[in-house]
Amino acid sequence: TGTAWLEEGGFLEGPVMITNTHSVGVVRDATIGWRVSKGGPDPTGFLWSLPVVAETWDGYLNDINGFHVKAEDAVHALDTAKGGPIAEGSVGGGTGMICYEFKGGTGTASRVINPPAKEPQAKAYTIGALVQSNCGRRKQLTIAGIPVGEEMPENAVFSRENGSIIIVIGTDAPLLPHQLKRLARRASMGLARTGSVSGNGSGDLFLAFSTANRGAADPEKPTQSVETVPNDRMDPIFEATVQVVEEAIVNSMVANTSMTGRDGHHVDALPHDRLRALLKQHDRLNP
Repeated sequence: TGTAWLEEGGFLEGPVMITNTHSVGVVRDATIGWRVSKGGPDPTGFLWSLPVVAETWDGYLNDINGFHVKAEDAVHALDTAKGGPIAEGSVGGGTGMICYEFKGGTGTASRVINPPAKEPQAKAYTIGALVQSNCGRRKQLTIAGIPVGEEMPENAVFSRENGSIIIVIGTDAPLLPHQLKRLARRASMGLARTGSVSGNGSGDLFLAFSTANRGAADPEKPTQSVETVPNDRMDPIFEATVQVVEEAIVNSMVANTSMTGRDGHHVDALPHDRLRALLKQHDRLNP
């Protein structure tokens, strides 16, 4: 929800909420209520909101038609949101998700992009990704270029491509809306590096935003000046985007534990010992 106005206006005007497929409505309504309770009308005099709420299907492990996500859960998430390290694995919307037929869910990663040595006055930028991973077949899983899934075929749970992924990319680099769209498209490259082919049922959702130019939407000024990174200098940002998306997907599995859900459905966690052995075998571990 909310993406039509995001596409039209070019500004992200509230929180990004992530849940399961059948809880989009309650989370959207709760977010609107929370925003109304916290703030006043916009400059036009109206109280209105079109929150961005994204979803993936967790019905294999979760009793999705039990509608267990309530408005108070969304409000609690909003009220307790804070900066700093983010919990990963089976948390929040990622609780019931499955990635490459291992336990998936929430994963994050970030990079700092330092300026060229010849430009010491230039700024360093940070780029981060948060994913809700719920996609891929076991045989497709690739980590650091190694076909990990082919080496761990046991206890795969699906007979066909099943699921989706949400990827949210945030940066403090000053980027314009069209540049952020370019950034979001690079998320697919990080996803592909983990083995995904985005099958027929995979509703992959990508969103990128920048925290720079904070006053750009101020309607009280007749014109605005904004700072932006030139297109010809975006390659390091693109590269970092691909890296953080790939790493966040892997982290969503590495940070997890096995889970048994509804009707006795069980999904194994990615085994750390076997993963480390494969990485060592292929000389992918740092000394």
